[in-house]
This record gives sequence, structure tokens and C-alpha cells, in this order.
Amino acid sequence: MAGFHTHITVSTVVGIGYASLGVSQLDLPLSTCAIAGGLCSICGIMPDLDSDHAIPARETLSFLAAVAPMLLFYRFHYEGLATEHILLFGAPLYLLIRFGFGELLKASVHRGMFHSIPAAIIAGLIAYVICDTGVSLGRSFKGVGASIGYLTHLFLDEIWAVELKAGHLRLKKSFGTALKLFGDVRTANSATWALLLGLSVFAANDQGHPEVAAPFQRAREDQLATLPDTRLVTPPRRSQNSSGRSRTSSDEEWQTDPSFR
Repeated sequence: MAGFHTHITVSTVVGIGYASLGVSQLDLPLSTCAIAGGLCSICGIMPDLDSDHAIPARETLSFLAAVAPMLLFYRFHYEGLATEHILLFGAPLYLLIRFGFGELLKASVHRGMFHSIPAAIIAGLIAYVICDTGVSLGRSFKGVGASIGYLTHLFLDEIWAVELKAGHLRLKKSFGTALKLFGDVRTANSATWALLLGLSVFAANDQGHPEVAAPFQRAREDQLATLPDTRLVTPPRRSQNSSGRSRTSSDEEWQTDPSFR
């Protein structure tokens, strides 16, 4: 099985390449691609949250608990929450992920459904839902980046399960336990596929928001509403009468208006 440093190094390299692809080929904003690359890097260590090694799992969970409230900022702002409310909501969310979710992980089995293809898709759907910047392509790009990072972990585990010894290939017992659709525990299988189905339905019905981030769009509209009317006013047309004197269209209206006769 590949180690922690191997997983984070490979997923980070893949994330850099993925972000570069978004900038050069898809013309996405650099900030969007940087977040997608970061998600790819982070998700490269997420399958080991159920690891028996306490330190990597604890550090990974702490980092995810800190990042999740920041990724949810625009979504909460669009829903109408003030900045102060978002900050107040961030602290309980951190505690819920860090300790609540951490307690649930203690009941999980290493190399269970956390190491599976459905789990990789779930990671991408979660990233798609929480990274709501209003740009559909950007949201999809981030979600796919998270799934790619997750899959790099699974592929590395399968590669490390193949051992070359004395010129012969030998498969370890762990071979086939990472890239799988179902595990050995029926309850874990049902919970994983139910979560995948629920997130898929939610993401399909979450059609996104305007292409400009909501708080900045609202602020811009408020600023424009307070500006004076600066529309271009066409100057009156000037012409010459029979005596050679120039006159404007207002002169013509004065002459043709019966009320002035």
C-alpha cells in the first residue's frame, strides 16, 4: 500500500496538471483552476480517513474541517446569510466535521467502502455542491478534479498491491480492494449507494446561480442604482432658414406650435 507522502505527492502533481489544463484549454479563471487543483490534491488522501494510523487521519480531517466552511461561503451568501452569520455558522460546522464525523470514522473498516469507485464519485458530487460560484463549467471542473484526486489514491493502492519478486509478479491480498463497486459489509454498501443517489438527485436539481457571484453582483447593482443618469443626450439639430440665420429644432417647434401664434 502506498504511503501518505506518496499519495499526497502524486495527487498534488496531478492537481497541478489538471489546473494547467483548465487554464490553457478551457479558458477558465486561474482562481477556479487553482481551487480545482487543490481539491484534487486534498482528495488524494481522503480514502485513508478510515486508516488505523491516527496521525494522518486526524490531520486530514482537521484540514477538511477548516476548508469546508470557506468553500461554502458563496453558497451561504447567495442564500441570504449575512457575513456575520456565515462566520458564526463556520465554527459549529468545523466542530461537526472534526469531531462528529471523526467519531463515525472510528466505526469504519479500513479498505471498506471509503476505498471504492462510488466513494470517488461522492467526493466529486460533494465538491460540486459546496463549491457554488455560479458558473456551471467551473463547478463541474472542481467536482471532476475532486474525483480525479480520489481516484489517484485508489489506483496507487492497486499498483502497490502488485509485487515484483525474483522476476515474477505476485498479487498481494489487498489487490482489488480499492477499485471496487461493493464491499463485504452490506450496511456500508447500502449507505454508500444511497448517499450517491441522494447527492446525484440534489446536484441534478441544483441548476446553479447567475454567472457572477451573487454578493458581488448585488453590490454592483446597488452601486449602479445610485449613479446619476449619464445617458448620451443628442444635441438639437441646427438648420438655416431662408434669411440665412441658423435655427434649432426648438425654434421650429415654436413656429409650428399654434399656442404661440
